[in-house]
Amino acid sequence: MDSRCRSYTLVIVLSVLGVSVLLAIIIGGIVYRHRWKIRYFMFLSKKQFFGYRRLPDDTLLENYKYDAFISFSDDDIKFIVNEFIPRLETDGVSLCIHHRDFLPGNSISGNIIRAIQSSRKTIVILSEAFLRSTWCMYEFNMARMESLYSREDQVFLVFVMLENVSHNKMQLEMLRWIQEKSYIEYTNDEEGQRMFWERLKLLIQ
Repeated sequence: MDSRCRSYTLVIVLSVLGVSVLLAIIIGGIVYRHRWKIRYFMFLSKKQFFGYRRLPDDTLLENYKYDAFISFSDDDIKFIVNEFIPRLETDGVSLCIHHRDFLPGNSISGNIIRAIQSSRKTIVILSEAFLRSTWCMYEFNMARMESLYSREDQVFLVFVMLENVSHNKMQLEMLRWIQEKSYIEYTNDEEGQRMFWERLKLLIQ
């Protein structure tokens, strides 16, 4: 009788452990799948708790500090400093660049989301180096969440293909975004460059 009870107890314990492990795997999978959405809303919740309020009408130009937040890898800084900033800011386009415009003392993640939310557009400068950067991918995913959940039906997230990047190196979310939305390609061709900068200014404005 005692051995039978011990057998039943062992079966019950193993069953409970099995169910617990299965539930943990399912919950872990759901959390991982929606990890960027969770991070985004956790940040917004924290900001609201400490007194943050979104502007009543995010579409009004005067409600933004910058025309565009530029998300790029440090490896591409020469292109940003020598080409991107001079060509756009001399035409009156206000850019948020993390090297100069992020607030010292604030967390990197907080600075990124504030930059995204205070800019009318987010411009991703896509390169191999961008894909290797953890913070660049964080910027892309937070901008993607902002576009999906706070700025519906707006061309908010713009991709600039700085170089030819293989699709198999991209996150699935990024690949889907590029395939479904428009992007522009940078070129060294003189005539092509003129068209590139004109089109980019139109997308930002």
